[in-house]
Amino acid sequence: MTSIFSSSRADAALLLVRLVVGAVFVAHGVQKVFVFGLGGVTGGFVQMGIPIPQVAAPVVAFVELLGGAALVLGVFTRIAGVLLAIDMLGAMYFVHLKNGFFLPGGVEFPLTLCAVTVALAISGAGVYSVDALIARRRG
Repeated sequence: MTSIFSSSRADAALLLVRLVVGAVFVAHGVQKVFVFGLGGVTGGFVQMGIPIPQVAAPVVAFVELLGGAALVLGVFTRIAGVLLAIDMLGAMYFVHLKNGFFLPGGVEFPLTLCAVTVALAISGAGVYSVDALIARRRG
């Protein structure tokens, strides 16, 4: 009986993590797409020295927007986790690493997001997700 309760708690924890981290990514994606605009993000990427900014900017913006939404819903969670982790690795390498560890410009925030998205890519979404619903219908 203990394993049932711990599994239920783990699934609730995965839901909480997905909702919070997904919302953070959605907010950043919305900011990039609708507030700064893809042109503004591209210009920022040029200033930061990010390679191929005309491609990187829209890819990053939409990975954050759609990947964050995928985490919130728990759909394609493993794929979204991998793509968002790659996004955060790029952010750390190209922008944050040179500023040390601590905020406001340091690596701690993208490192945390990277670790969480890798963990979600490994674990999956949990039972409270669209992924689990699809798996139940298939099986």
